Amino acid sequence: MATYKELQSQIEALKQQAETQRKAEIAAVVSDIRAKMDEYGITLADLGSRRGGASSKGSTVAPKYRNAQTGETWTGRGKMPRWLQSAVDGGKSKESFLI
Repeated sequence: MATYKELQSQIEALKQQAETQRKAEIAAVVSDIRAKMDEYGITLADLGSRRGGASSKGSTVAPKYRNAQTGETWTGRGKMPRWLQSAVDGGKSKESFLI
């Protein structure tokens, strides 16, 4: 039976072997993709690649409604804020708060 150190050594060797195999397989896939892109005239833009470009996630939206008394604003997205909801409940129109 193998000792703990021998097993650890085998594990490390297998990890290195697996990483080498992974890199070889990735290289083959990338080569195949490039060949097909050349064959069909496909560019990264055709794939809709967002890599390196601006992401829309987390972007800010300009406010659409403003409370003139407090200066609070709302974009019109999501749940209506309390200040606007109470004004609408009080009889005012939401449109009267448009910026």
